[in-house]
Amino acid sequence: MLDRRGFLLSGLAACGVSAHELFAAGPALQNPRFPTSPFTLGVCSGDPAPDGVVLWTRLALDPLNGGGMPRQPIAVQWQVATDDRMSRVVRSGTATASPDWAHSVHVEVAGLEPHRWYWYQFRAGNEPSPIGRTRTFPRAQSDVDRLRFAIASCQHFEVGLFTAYQHLAEEDLDLVMHLGDYIYENGGRDNLVRKHVGGELLTVDDYRNRYAQYRSDPALRAAHASFPFLVVWDDHEVDNNYAGLNDEFGTPVEQFAVRRAAGYKAFYEHMPLRRSSIPKGALLQLYRPFTYGTLASISMLDTRQYRTDQPCGDNVQLPCAAASDPRATLLGAAQEKWLMERLDRSRAGWNLLAQQIPMAKLDRFAGPERRYSMDKWDGYEQNRKRVLRFLGERKPSNPVTLAGDVHNNWVNDLRLDVDDPRTPVVASEFVGTSITSTGDGSEMSPLMKAMVSENECVRFANDQRGYIRFELKPKELRADFRVVEYVTRPGAAIKTRASFIVEDGKPGAKQA
Repeated sequence: MLDRRGFLLSGLAACGVSAHELFAAGPALQNPRFPTSPFTLGVCSGDPAPDGVVLWTRLALDPLNGGGMPRQPIAVQWQVATDDRMSRVVRSGTATASPDWAHSVHVEVAGLEPHRWYWYQFRAGNEPSPIGRTRTFPRAQSDVDRLRFAIASCQHFEVGLFTAYQHLAEEDLDLVMHLGDYIYENGGRDNLVRKHVGGELLTVDDYRNRYAQYRSDPALRAAHASFPFLVVWDDHEVDNNYAGLNDEFGTPVEQFAVRRAAGYKAFYEHMPLRRSSIPKGALLQLYRPFTYGTLASISMLDTRQYRTDQPCGDNVQLPCAAASDPRATLLGAAQEKWLMERLDRSRAGWNLLAQQIPMAKLDRFAGPERRYSMDKWDGYEQNRKRVLRFLGERKPSNPVTLAGDVHNNWVNDLRLDVDDPRTPVVASEFVGTSITSTGDGSEMSPLMKAMVSENECVRFANDQRGYIRFELKPKELRADFRVVEYVTRPGAAIKTRASFIVEDGKPGAKQA
């Protein structure tokens, strides 16, 4: 027997579309004529494999108003080359941009060489797209001496400029991981740096227009065109602090499930994801594995779709007994089992867990009274305890967790028992700040100063905007906290605020 949630999701999934229907959408217009370029949202790539990568674009003549495209499929040619002038083409083909999927294109290129750079371009009619650059992953058994990547998250369009992405696009990276809050769902507000189009997002058209507005930013487009991305969502891709089929205002689950399905559909339409992630109604397979030679195993996790409702409410508050309920889960049973089995089989030198929210237990108020954010792992004590116990007992090589969500930079030690500083450190945690969310930052807010003094596990905290740049080698992981002084006006320079090292076989980060 299906419970109410399962019955609802299975019904919505039945309304989904198959991969065959999406990628073979019937006769397509072969030689369209456009008044201007339809490639207003740029290009991007993602989910690299040793032999290929996903290439993405979306045709949109009027991107902020539904796309402005005809209600018919359109043929889009694509090419992959070994040079940035696209003169040495090694793969090419034709894809279909379907109106049912916002004229987005997802090409799963195969037959490429491992661990090398490629360039790619689309064409619709006589209109060429910008040229993008991407990189395949090394073979699983290949010895690799370095992986350079960055993590980014939380890019609220209204409260700041994407200056950090201008600088990120100029970094020497192999990969970018985006850890959620790619868009924000609130309606447009006056007197901010920029203004969202439309009201609160509810329908698939609402979400599409919002993604288009974000992708219209030239700095974000430049970052996407420079490196392949691995993406996961957090909450604002649908609604603030939602948990499974529960939103923050107690909307009936039948109603919220329809909204979640709309958000998931638009997310897929605008991200470089494979066919395995095509949404089925309010379901979308987003947790997935990647291997970077013998150097790194990367597990992209989903802490939104399968979680139970926040056990004590979704705010910062005193924990209640329900926070220790073993049935409370962030990952869901299937994903938790998948993660532990994957870590247990891993023979990589480093095991990266890329997810949305901080895992460290962080008391958020000064003084004897302890208050925690129930929307983080702090609201799901037993789920966290199971993961940390597994890391301590099974000892996968060099586990490191990566997170975003909180709009601050953090470096935390993760101990076997988060309540006992005498227990060993089993993993290191790096939490990246926001690209813009909360606006211009500062060195450290008074609240953060209090949190640092209250929490033994914290090794570093900072309240500026930016991203974290990593360099991973067999013997060490280096993290550089790259920050800008302001985002409410253009022109901010980038600098490295602090750097930390994790040594092979020695969990716990140390300042470089």
